[in-house]
Amino acid sequence: MRTLNKNQDVILEGFKAGLPIGFGYFAVSFSLGIIAKSANVSPFQCFITSFLNHASAGEFAIFTCIRDNVSYVEIALMVLIANIRYVLMSCALSQRIHEKDSMLARFFYGFTVTDELFAVEIGRKGHLQLEYTMTAFLTAVIMWSCGTTVGCMAGSVLPARVVSALSVALYGMFLAIIIPPARKDKLIGGIIIVCFLLSYLFARVPYIRDISSGTRIIILTVIIASVSAILFPVKDEESIEKASE
Repeated sequence: MRTLNKNQDVILEGFKAGLPIGFGYFAVSFSLGIIAKSANVSPFQCFITSFLNHASAGEFAIFTCIRDNVSYVEIALMVLIANIRYVLMSCALSQRIHEKDSMLARFFYGFTVTDELFAVEIGRKGHLQLEYTMTAFLTAVIMWSCGTTVGCMAGSVLPARVVSALSVALYGMFLAIIIPPARKDKLIGGIIIVCFLLSYLFARVPYIRDISSGTRIIILTVIIASVSAILFPVKDEESIEKASE
């Protein structure tokens, strides 16, 4: 009886952690749904995509690639690069997994990693608890998926001008992500400016501009990330600390 009550407390704690994250997810994913509608993705496809790929940058890459009719290989590479940061977060969380947890539970821990859920998980003491992780994840990801679906359906009903205005909201979210760290670290700000300039040049330089937008982004991401990592390496402890912020 005591174990049952303890599990209920852990589930309730997970729900309380996932609910505010879910509300934030709903607002952001609504804009993603607008983008998905412009790519002729159905509401059902939006829900499935959001449930399986719960990352704004990764989903944005998927929907824009679909809209631009790029190849499956390009889509796979884009999503891999956009979501590669979760490898670091998963490695950090792996140190908190109990040795008795099954392989299936370990896969589930890895599947549920997002920036926000990682933050609440890493902030808890002790080993990871499957009940907590599952409840927090399902609460947040269902609202994320519903937000994308509602945004997609709204894109079919709202006037074209309103849809166009709402689609800009997602770019505002990306600015909200990159500006705070850029203000704290001049190096990050400089790299962001370099990204903007090279992206503009790649879209104007002969021959290179003829490459699909998805491939150009992949090339730029790999080059800039590699050069930055070589010239300005970050210690492992510092990387994990920044990822948890």
